[in-house]
Amino acid sequence: MAADVPTLSITLLGAGQEVGRSCCVLQYRNITIVLDTGVHPAHSGIASLPFIDELDWSTVDAILITHFHLDHAAALTYITEKTNFRDGRGKVYMTHPTKALHKFMMQDFVRMGSSGSDSIISPLDLSMSISSIIPVSVHQLISPFPGFSFTPYHAGHVLGACMFSIDLAGLKILYTGDYSREDDRHLVKAEVPPVRPDVLIVESTFGVHNLEPRDEKEARFTSLVHAIIRRGGHVLLPTFALGRAQELLLILDEYWKKHTDLHNVPIYYASSLARKCMAVYQTYIHTMNSNIRTRFAKRDNPFVFKYISNVPQTRGWERKIAEGPPCVVLASPGFMQTGPSRELFELWCPDSRNGLIITGYSVEGTLARDIMTEPDEIVSLKGNTIPRKISVDEISFSAHVDYQQNSEFIELVKAPHIVLVHGEQNAMARLRGALQAKYKNQNEDIKIHTPRNLETLRLTFRGERVAKAIGHLAAKPPKANDVLAGLLVAKDYSYTLLDPRDLHDFAGLATCTIAQRLKVALGVGWELVRWHLEGMYGSVEDGIDAEGIVTMRVMGVVDVKQTGEQEIALEWESSAANDMIADSTLAVLTTIDRSPASRLGMFLEAHFGDVEYHMPEEPDEVEQGEQPSAEPSFLIQLDEADARINLLSMTVESPSPGLRRRVQAVLNMALSTVSSLSESFAAPPPPDSTTAADPSAAAKSADDGQASAIAEVPQAENDSTEVETK
Repeated sequence: MAADVPTLSITLLGAGQEVGRSCCVLQYRNITIVLDTGVHPAHSGIASLPFIDELDWSTVDAILITHFHLDHAAALTYITEKTNFRDGRGKVYMTHPTKALHKFMMQDFVRMGSSGSDSIISPLDLSMSISSIIPVSVHQLISPFPGFSFTPYHAGHVLGACMFSIDLAGLKILYTGDYSREDDRHLVKAEVPPVRPDVLIVESTFGVHNLEPRDEKEARFTSLVHAIIRRGGHVLLPTFALGRAQELLLILDEYWKKHTDLHNVPIYYASSLARKCMAVYQTYIHTMNSNIRTRFAKRDNPFVFKYISNVPQTRGWERKIAEGPPCVVLASPGFMQTGPSRELFELWCPDSRNGLIITGYSVEGTLARDIMTEPDEIVSLKGNTIPRKISVDEISFSAHVDYQQNSEFIELVKAPHIVLVHGEQNAMARLRGALQAKYKNQNEDIKIHTPRNLETLRLTFRGERVAKAIGHLAAKPPKANDVLAGLLVAKDYSYTLLDPRDLHDFAGLATCTIAQRLKVALGVGWELVRWHLEGMYGSVEDGIDAEGIVTMRVMGVVDVKQTGEQEIALEWESSAANDMIADSTLAVLTTIDRSPASRLGMFLEAHFGDVEYHMPEEPDEVEQGEQPSAEPSFLIQLDEADARINLLSMTVESPSPGLRRRVQAVLNMALSTVSSLSESFAAPPPPDSTTAADPSAAAKSADDGQASAIAEVPQAENDSTEVETK
């Protein structure tokens, strides 16, 4: 099906050749969708927000949040409460676990911001924003309005994280957000949605870098932690309160269980959100992988840890732990900009026995990224210079895809357009080059796009759409060049071809047939009706209906029935085509009694009673010994004698001379009666030798002229009727 050529506009208000403040705007056929609304962790206040002034938020139809991390969701409250978003019809959607955890994350975000001068939202703003969020389930098809629908799929990464398969007016888009294709201890890995998208918007965090296998990574991590403890140091693991922290807690709790020498070494989970968020994790066990669900089914709750405890919420706890015996502390935030992780780092930094292990992805411009260059000193939050003696190591447990996982996923999705987001400029450029080289070698025409922030990418698609055959039409698979006929149903820019019998099941609509019945008063014989209908339509089908009424079917559609001595009924199933055939049939019938042949028949019936009309007979319909009738005629039977009037030559044939003369006289009188005035008073032809010599021959010639003129009239009238019908 050919259609117009629409254009998809993709504008990044954040995460365009950078990591942080993810915010992607889709615009297509007057529909505007925003994907994620995060802040940049390296900035604070208004500077951390996406470029929100570049969009009229009242035009936004929906905001979809992939997961609760601040760089994907923390700007949501500002947008819903501080812009004109509520002036429009837009709604906000996220999964059930994401909404539950987003609330706690944002409460901590507001508390941290209120302590400084960069606060951009209040607790009241947060409360109003949370109440307007619509939670959805994974694999649930959501259709907010015609032309827009989406389905969340598991993305791995963190609890509740999803990727969105979006349908915009028939255009398929897959937005991954942050995703992981690696099996870990508690989360399912990212799914490959069953629908092939037209556009794939995918993260590029690690570029072309490949991560080490999980088993090797866990072994290296636990060995490093154990080594720091043995040398009498403290281990600092800066993590976010949710996500990778739970994975690290599961690893450490299992390792401590196997090593009795560590049973007296405490592991602290230093996060004000720890207790609240662990309750959410225990609530959503059913969304995790089979390992966690199996343990939970055996009444072994994996998130009730034996060797891990929360830090005492007392003033100065950081210094008490720093001055105490060796321990392991998981402290938020992961980027160490502020909070417990920053305070502990500044206290432990001068001691070489201590160790810092960076376990997640570090955004450029944060302390977590800067410290990996191992500077000799750092600047504290108070502006003091602190010598760095603490050891620094990086073992990434970041739940992002590496190059191998990302390229395999892109290959499985098979989208013709790939848009790379959420990656630093250099890493993204290397990934783009690697993908282009790969598809060039495979002779595949795949377009790779890397738009910058505020750079609008416009993609044009051919206006061809596929109609899906369902129901009875799909029962028998069609072969090549087969033609499928049915009802084409367009719904929300998708097309379905179905048999009318399936309309009720598909659309909930009932089908019905309108039967038309029309009666016409007609004072002519049945055979004359047949003669006119065959003259117009070539042939008619004879039959008898269920009530025993003689019927002629015109063009397989209209039934013409003789319901009375002078009454004809028309019956047909109403449709645009059938109604036109019925109209033309009615036009033929209503002109029969005005045709010369009809008036001649009525004149003869007035003198001789019943007059039979005879059409030419086919050779196989003539009984043996009879002469077939080759021309239409009237048959008159009187006193056991009969006479036949040839309607073409207007001559009378009869074995009875008396009947023949009587019929001829009446015929001549009829011809003069039914002829038009112009024919009756036409000037006689100039006399010639024939008329002068034989007056009777002249009279006969005039009579023949009248007969010939009358014989041509029915054909002329039939021709005119056919033209009018067409």
